[in-house]
Amino acid sequence: MSKLYLLDCTLRDGGYVNDWEYGAGSIKSIFSRLDSAGLDAIEVGFIDDRRPYDPNRSIYPDTKSIEPVFDGMQKPNAMVVAMIDYGTCSIEHISPKSESHLDGIRVIFKKHLQDKALDFCRQIKEKGYKLFVNPVSVTTFSDEEMISLINKINKIDPYAVTIVDTYGLMHSDKVLHYCNIMNEHLNKNIILGYHAHNNFQLAYSNTIAVMENVKNRDISIDGTLFGMGKSAGNACTELVAMYMNERLGKHYDINQIQEAIDIDITKEFAKKEWGYRPMFYISALNECHPNYVTQLLEKKTLSVKQLNEILARIPKENDKNLLYDKNLCEKLYQDFQNTEVKDEESISKLTNDLSGKEILLIAPGKTIKENEFEIKNYISKSNPVVFSVNFLNDEFSVDYVFMGNSKRYSQFFSRIYAQNENIKLICTSNITEAKEKVDYIVNFANLKSDNDAIYDNPLVLLVNLAIRIGVRSIRLAGFDGYSEDVNSCYYSDYVKLLYDKTNISLRNEALKAYIDSVKNKINISTITPSKYF
Repeated sequence: MSKLYLLDCTLRDGGYVNDWEYGAGSIKSIFSRLDSAGLDAIEVGFIDDRRPYDPNRSIYPDTKSIEPVFDGMQKPNAMVVAMIDYGTCSIEHISPKSESHLDGIRVIFKKHLQDKALDFCRQIKEKGYKLFVNPVSVTTFSDEEMISLINKINKIDPYAVTIVDTYGLMHSDKVLHYCNIMNEHLNKNIILGYHAHNNFQLAYSNTIAVMENVKNRDISIDGTLFGMGKSAGNACTELVAMYMNERLGKHYDINQIQEAIDIDITKEFAKKEWGYRPMFYISALNECHPNYVTQLLEKKTLSVKQLNEILARIPKENDKNLLYDKNLCEKLYQDFQNTEVKDEESISKLTNDLSGKEILLIAPGKTIKENEFEIKNYISKSNPVVFSVNFLNDEFSVDYVFMGNSKRYSQFFSRIYAQNENIKLICTSNITEAKEKVDYIVNFANLKSDNDAIYDNPLVLLVNLAIRIGVRSIRLAGFDGYSEDVNSCYYSDYVKLLYDKTNISLRNEALKAYIDSVKNKINISTITPSKYF
């Protein structure tokens, strides 16, 4: 009869959340409680010879550094394993099995490294350890490539092979498809493992599908306490153990598992949360590395629709989508922003309406509250054409709303279209137009800065537009400048969540230099205090 095993990898996979710094006491406590709960296998951490030994961290430079974990502890009943990400630890740092508390070593590797990694795996097995072969991102393998890999693995004859859904891309039918390939071609004595991630909230249900549907082979399921792990996290050990107890005749002590969560894991969650989030759903939806999503979200300029459009452009050849490339992501972003539209009609109309007129640009800095009287007095005396830049409020009557940022467009969407119908809306071409009317769409590429620090800054975009349409004089209000303290930057109803706190001083200096560079083309002055002057 086939056997079913539960392997907890909290101390290893969970370490992506806290840089493996659980504390020496918690490492022992987690291990002890998992062992007391009757788990079949416990992973104590990574072996990575790039990291110095730290007793408070579950990442070790060699196998000998793991030994202190077991000082003063009874011999565990569970199988004890550790993991190596191929290329991060040389074979010289792995002691023979006779000199280690470890029973097994799991090796993860990417598709393009499989041959070198399997040679390394062979050497691990020769040292006496139970060998777990864990190819990651299995969705990068075609059926033929997977069968080819299995044939290579069979020659080594490891203890177990684990299907790893690294980015949580698979629904149950796809998981079972890979399981069936493995089950058909893998040596019958080799245990088949499954390691899920929770990007689609399917980690638990997918593990159930594997346990219920894979027959005639021993199965091992990975889990972590409270699902602790990078990105959206993993299948929850406590849920999988509960299911195995209730449906599959296992007898894990759920109380001990819950104690481990309550004592040692909830404090880690309080420091830094993990689990399902929109960004991890987006990365899985687009079958890409989560860092692509993170990099684009940090721009603070893109709508979700635009984000998906950029991610869809990442080439899948050579697994570019799953092997994060920062430079590629930046190029795709800039190419997207530079999407051109025919804006000759918009430019012509704006030129006719605004050329030679005095313009007031109002931004959402706190100084518009502090200097409200001065601003309104200037409007009353000079009767300028008033632009609201990337926001709207009720204090000032405006003639135009300028939007160069999709996030801000969405934020103020209802207010833009609820205002007096005489207000005109100008959007740059990088904004996804909604069903409602945009009066003028102008090419972003013609207005952007060549300085990366202020590449898509709204002041730069609008001043460049003003120059293009023949405006000779601009007054500013509320362009206070960037600060580390977001509360000092914006008035109260501006969404601070969208504030980018990177390169503060660099952006301030770049905008100051920009204003100096265009003073021979347009006269710019400010009513309110600004770091740009």
